Amino acid sequence: MKREKLEKLATEKNCPCVTISMNTNKNYPDNQKDSIVLKTLLNEAKERVIKEYGQHPVIELIGKINHVESQIDVNFNLESLHIFLSNATDEIVRSAWPTIDAVHVSESFAVKPLVKMFNRTEEYMMLMLTQSNVRLLMAVNDAIVGEINNDDFPFTNDVNELADTETVSDAKQTESQTREFFNKIDKAVVRMSNKTDMKCVVISTSDNYNRYLKMADKPSIYLGWTNLSQDNKGNTSVAKDAWKIVSAQQALGRAEAIKEMQEAVGKGLVITELSEIYRAAKDGRGDLLIVNDNFHQAVKVTDEFSLDLVTDVTLPGVIDDITSDIAWEVISKKGRAMFTTQEELKTLGDIVLKVRY
Repeated sequence: MKREKLEKLATEKNCPCVTISMNTNKNYPDNQKDSIVLKTLLNEAKERVIKEYGQHPVIELIGKINHVESQIDVNFNLESLHIFLSNATDEIVRSAWPTIDAVHVSESFAVKPLVKMFNRTEEYMMLMLTQSNVRLLMAVNDAIVGEINNDDFPFTNDVNELADTETVSDAKQTESQTREFFNKIDKAVVRMSNKTDMKCVVISTSDNYNRYLKMADKPSIYLGWTNLSQDNKGNTSVAKDAWKIVSAQQALGRAEAIKEMQEAVGKGLVITELSEIYRAAKDGRGDLLIVNDNFHQAVKVTDEFSLDLVTDVTLPGVIDDITSDIAWEVISKKGRAMFTTQEELKTLGDIVLKVRY
């Protein structure tokens, strides 16, 4: 998820903005059921829009709702689908993460799923450090999207120098050559990391990875390693193994964020009341927002900073889920926002904000 798209959708104000979210299936024949669910949600959206705004003022939007089903091929679905419609916008986003089937009709879009994508869409490098080649690939989540071809890669040195030490007759001589070789490769990877701000997963044997890491100028850019075995020689399989490492690092980062929040409680820097969180986020005080992924709250903004909780989302002026608005306020003012279901969050509450001051 690109920040530009998130920002465009998060900042749009229109009367109304329709957000439709639904879980989807990647595989046939289950994905054929997605069309039925989509039709039901589109009908719900149309009925709500007409009921809340009348038919004539939203005739253009109704046309978009009627047309959107023809724009979606269920054979390309992932884990969830998110549709954003207004008089000015017609956007369809597929996500690799599950969601809650829902229709939101408000003056702004419900961008919670996009914030989740923004946090968990990871661009990174994959260094193929094998005896047959040394290549640097670019990956997004569990898919390879390209290969670096420059003055450094693919690496043209004698890659047979990468034989494991235990299989070489003259291990001392080979070790010296390998250290020099690894040093050259690492410097090339560091140059790319400095340019792209991406980290790297190494595809190699355990022995080679450990020796390589000892030579690394910036070990922190390496997220880990996975072995290129007989079972995963295809790029798709290797990318999925690399993504397991990256996603595990993301989960660790979320756990560390929760620990940071818990430590901030004792310093008086944590807010748990929704209206106060909203005010602090609007004021630019939000440093870290953590929200239970299953939590949502409809509200009506009664003045610039005051919120009234409501249960009837069809009432005029109601924001179906204020957590989306709060998350964007925090992100747009250089804070962090994340949605998670990790157990550690239960000690803090469904929504908590660490403030800067």
